[in-house]
Amino acid sequence: MRFVIPFIWALLISFVIAYVLTSMAGSTVDLFSTFVVAVILTLTAFILGEGILKDGTEQ
Repeated sequence: MRFVIPFIWALLISFVIAYVLTSMAGSTVDLFSTFVVAVILTLTAFILGEGILKDGTEQ
């Protein structure tokens, strides 16, 4: 469940962004690009959450 919820949010956010930008440009929505952006956002969230921004106590 920890990996599914961020992907769903990334998918929803990337679809909204793709819809708004393509409707402003007057073209059609490309679903493949939307899924690629969602995967990139999800991987970025995992990398930041598990690696870089991990709350660790150094002694």
